[in-house]
Amino acid sequence: MKAVTVVGASLAGLAAARALREQGYTGALTVVGAERHAPYDRPPLSKDFLLGKAEAADLALTAEDDSDLDVRWRLGARAVALEPRRRAVVLADGTEVASDAVVVATGAAALPLPGAPRLAGVHTLRTLDDAEALRAELASGSPRVAVVGGSFIGAEIASACAALGLETTVVEAAAAPLEHVLGPEVAAAVAGLHAANGVRLLCGTPVAALAGADRVTGLVLADGRTVLADVVVVGIGARPATDWLTGSGLELDRGVVCDPGLRTALPGVVAVGDAARVRRADGTTTRAEHWSAANDQPPVAVRNLLAGRTVAAYARVPYFWSDQYGRRLQFAGETRPGDTLRVVDGALAESAFAAVYERGGRAVAAVALDRPRAFTRLRKGLAAA
Repeated sequence: MKAVTVVGASLAGLAAARALREQGYTGALTVVGAERHAPYDRPPLSKDFLLGKAEAADLALTAEDDSDLDVRWRLGARAVALEPRRRAVVLADGTEVASDAVVVATGAAALPLPGAPRLAGVHTLRTLDDAEALRAELASGSPRVAVVGGSFIGAEIASACAALGLETTVVEAAAAPLEHVLGPEVAAAVAGLHAANGVRLLCGTPVAALAGADRVTGLVLADGRTVLADVVVVGIGARPATDWLTGSGLELDRGVVCDPGLRTALPGVVAVGDAARVRRADGTTTRAEHWSAANDQPPVAVRNLLAGRTVAAYARVPYFWSDQYGRRLQFAGETRPGDTLRVVDGALAESAFAAVYERGGRAVAAVALDRPRAFTRLRKGLAAA
């Protein structure tokens, strides 16, 4: 193997480049990134960056010793196609980067509000450029803010807006934010953080339309109510950035489908991070859209890529955290409807707790709000199960 191209210059792409060198690959290494920025950490964008406590330079992921990676960086270069026979990545400017192997690490893109027109004052938050634009608007006067979606990113944005002293409303279509991930009991406890911090939460009614002509003036809800807003932030999720792989021969199903070792059906191509959908031994698939997976998957994928076959499987228990209103929510594992929740420390009513989700008498997931030590213990138990 004389040349490898990593497509995606965020955490997963950088981790893949590091893993290649750490595992003995000495050939040519190119990293292609659609953004003009060098790799940076995304989680602070919705927290300290919006609050002005961090600047772009503080988010840099590259370290001084990364110069030893001997990477050819192609930043601001968007991949538009993969020519499978030659493993050639076609860029938007018409140039190609041909190699012996490709690591797909293109991440995900924020979902816009379906059917909504493009209006000034409407934002999504996924990239540094997104965060810079949103931060500028939040600092202009005292805008009323409406956050569409009580997702983790939506809750973190609402938390930042509340900390800035802005009138903030969160609109969630479901009965409670994050109910599909946390279950109704924990979701209700976490939802209470909004009201406790002066943020209005409206649940059970989706957004029907944006109000305004050239600039947004609010939201029109499906039940006819109107939420006045000078700034609207849409936080309804993200979709894998894999459109550029259409026609490549790779199996695409809300991500690049790969085996437990992150190898695709196309020899010499692996996928990692938000773009990867892993097919388990039982035929089900899963996609881990979290920082920990983007950091931990590349060493496994690279090992299999260099071996030319699957010699290792990615088997980490899914884990994520979210900082909201000065509190830390942590979660590990995977839940299903019907799982039983058992609180082992604190109490849901006190908004400080640690709990496990059980299925058939076995713990399958753990959650905690401001109980880091208890959560660490529970998480270790999941990994050992």
